[in-house]
Amino acid sequence: MSHALHAEWTKLRTLAATGWLLLGTVALTVALSTVVTLAINYTSGGPSQDITKLSLAGIYIGQAIVAILAVLSISGEYSTGMIRVTLTAIPRRASMLAAKAATLTALVAVAAALGVLGSVLAGRLILPAHGFTAAHGYPVLSLAHDLTLRAAGGSVLYLALIALLSLGVATAVRDAAVAIGIVLGLLYLFPILATLATDPSLRRHLQQIAPMTAGLAIQDTTHLQHLPIAPWAGLGVLAAWAATSLSAGGLVLRLRDA
Repeated sequence: MSHALHAEWTKLRTLAATGWLLLGTVALTVALSTVVTLAINYTSGGPSQDITKLSLAGIYIGQAIVAILAVLSISGEYSTGMIRVTLTAIPRRASMLAAKAATLTALVAVAAALGVLGSVLAGRLILPAHGFTAAHGYPVLSLAHDLTLRAAGGSVLYLALIALLSLGVATAVRDAAVAIGIVLGLLYLFPILATLATDPSLRRHLQQIAPMTAGLAIQDTTHLQHLPIAPWAGLGVLAAWAATSLSAGGLVLRLRDA
């Protein structure tokens, strides 16, 4: 397994797109979070804003970059034929996929942590100037607060799970464009369907099973009793999607020729 981990780490580290996509994940996550916190104030937003969730809004775009990175980490090998060399060096296909998942998760987790920390810092600096102060019932945004820490740490786990979900899809379908389309469809289509649903029960059910909507419940720190799914349960739904995707990818990898 150590040989497989070293090989996958070397491939990911030397892939030209890896560094740029990781940097893009951090930069775009922080940038969108900053724009959102700059765009809202206490007067327009009202007294019921979840400032922790607001400060982590950049995850909505950061996840797309993570999905692209994860897809390219294996689809590129199929497009160039490098996968044959990989499987010759590491005949145990499950070990190869596990090593790729581990190295990818580690890199994404580091980038996600930087993006989340930058986003929380931006919220801490900007939101008080926009009226979200203790006088209006809003404490200073801080990771020392247990709910904020849960939301921040959960956001890092969320992006790591998005990477695993994307890796599994790409392993199964092999084509980069198709895999990216499937993953982004899963992430962004469910919320649209939920919005269009006229039946409240159906809308709630769609929100409970949607990988993005359920997973991002981990960011909520207020009005938790009104959520369609509890924060950790929602992250569990995303973990189930990722596990199913990786299992399907692993099965296809084992049954089909490279």
